[in-house]
Amino acid sequence: MVLKLENVSKKFKNFTAVDDLSISIPEKEMFGFLGANGAGKTTTFRMILGILNPTHGKITWNDEPINYSTSPQIGYLPEERGLYPKLNVKDQVIYLARLRGMQKQDILQELDYWLERFKISDYLNKKVEELSKGNQQKIQLITAIIHKPKLLILDEPFSGLDPVNVEMLKSAVLEMKNNGTTIVFSSHQMNHVEEMCEHLCIMHHGKPVVHGSLKDIKRSFGKKNLIIHGDFDMEFLTNYSGVTKVKKTTEGLHLQIIGEHVAEKILQDIVGKGFISKFVLEEPSLNDIFIEKVGASYE
Repeated sequence: MVLKLENVSKKFKNFTAVDDLSISIPEKEMFGFLGANGAGKTTTFRMILGILNPTHGKITWNDEPINYSTSPQIGYLPEERGLYPKLNVKDQVIYLARLRGMQKQDILQELDYWLERFKISDYLNKKVEELSKGNQQKIQLITAIIHKPKLLILDEPFSGLDPVNVEMLKSAVLEMKNNGTTIVFSSHQMNHVEEMCEHLCIMHHGKPVVHGSLKDIKRSFGKKNLIIHGDFDMEFLTNYSGVTKVKKTTEGLHLQIIGEHVAEKILQDIVGKGFISKFVLEEPSLNDIFIEKVGASYE
């Protein structure tokens, strides 16, 4: 059940929202989309779902077009709230799950499990408008996953949530993945994509600027981060050969360097200058790569 986008573009009059996007998302994998607002992520999701038709290109799932016959196998969590505020949680979830072809007794059983899992069992008969933003997001996620979809699309699922709720939703999403669901999601928080996705695509003005496996993207970036904490003057390292970026902290320096050999040389030069409490070489972060490719910090 591979999801494929082949040379997909979407134009709105003179504006190109998505420009020649080709990606292949393997079955049972979590795939991350990154990009600033207006990069084309939501438009891409709407085309995958068949809400919008591509201007050019082809989208297939398991070599078949996505249409009403496949929709019971798909779950979607939009970025904006899409629940009926005056309806209570129980009636809302039953209504939306029935549209996915579920029977009422199965819906209630699954709903009971997820409300318990998200620690909101007391809210079964409450109106959506009476719930906090975080709890509304939990209900919205339940409506997207209750029918156990084979393909799950999540548009900014963690935005505006406190850390406890983020972890709760994250574990539910990972459980879906471990049970065989293919998951495509966009997030403003790079650390979520870094933590959860094997493959990703960074979009900028509708175009994919980086695309592939997280490991390969980090490896091909070449540069690494070096963190040094110590009680001696490190000023000489700010103009050191092979150092491309310097960030001063209260404890020392965070350096971006062109390779491991630079770290070795720096270590030789600082030994004996004072107490080194930390010397750590790290892979580049997604944020580093994003800034380099897109030219702006994302967080």
